[in-house]
Amino acid sequence: MDTMNIALPSQMKEFIQAQVALGGYSSASEYIRELIRADQKQKTRYALEMEILKGLSSPEPTPMTADDWEDIRTNIRQRFDQSGK
Repeated sequence: MDTMNIALPSQMKEFIQAQVALGGYSSASEYIRELIRADQKQKTRYALEMEILKGLSSPEPTPMTADDWEDIRTNIRQRFDQSGK
């Protein structure tokens, strides 16, 4: 795992320390990682919603092909592999 140092205002540092002290996280790093994961998930969801809206507003539907389904399967496999599960 790589290391990154960041500068925070005192108020933010104290907030992070309080979250760790409340027992939900074992370290400040774990808390920050969880925030980043949540942000990534939110952005992924937003991108998916935009694609769905784009599809719903397209003038003519097109039938799914075998290649389309294979692309979907490949994308899901890649996401699963990247998730580390």
